[in-house]
Amino acid sequence: MTLMSFEWLTMRIGEERERRQREVTILALLPKGLEELHATLADCVATYTAAFGAESAAIQLGGGAIQVTVREKREKGWQPRAQVEVSTVADPPAFLIRRGEESFSIEVGLLPGDKLYYRDSEEYLTVEELTRRILDRALFPKLAE
Repeated sequence: MTLMSFEWLTMRIGEERERRQREVTILALLPKGLEELHATLADCVATYTAAFGAESAAIQLGGGAIQVTVREKREKGWQPRAQVEVSTVADPPAFLIRRGEESFSIEVGLLPGDKLYYRDSEEYLTVEELTRRILDRALFPKLAE
């Protein structure tokens, strides 16, 4: 039995192989990307706590997720006001951000040199924009966007 070999089919098979390889590479880089995001968010939290007190916010990485807790000083001491959790999702590769009742995802993709890019449904995001989308509403709920 001879298999038919059409040019379009050969091209599509090659494209699908490349897509699958990119997906495997991205999935392998997601944990490292989460660690890098944690370091960046930790810098943001450190700047916030320097301005509002060491107990005003905390960040931790564990169990495949980043958790940021924002606290407010009240009569009974520092009380939690907001929490943000960032985890990874495999299909499609993304960061899933949960903040209270709200959740949204940021697609993670691969650039040349095994660098990651971030994209929401409408645009590509810089690291600054990504950190703002994750933390702004939790840190500053009474300020307009």
